Amino acid sequence: MKETMIETQVTYTLEYDGRFFLIEHVPARVCRETGEQYFAPETVEHLQVLIKSKKTPARVMETPVYEYA
Repeated sequence: MKETMIETQVTYTLEYDGRFFLIEHVPARVCRETGEQYFAPETVEHLQVLIKSKKTPARVMETPVYEYA
């Protein structure tokens, strides 16, 4: 069977506590066929600590929000 997973880095997005977060360069395994992303448990723990730590971000971007109406 042909391997469909690749090791790469992705941008992880999350809405938490009414705020939207982007974390760049996150290590992940990604399915070439579906684009599904899989993260190691240590990576998930690190993401949670990073977001909850309220550490100063590398940069801040303005994000428009639209209603689907």
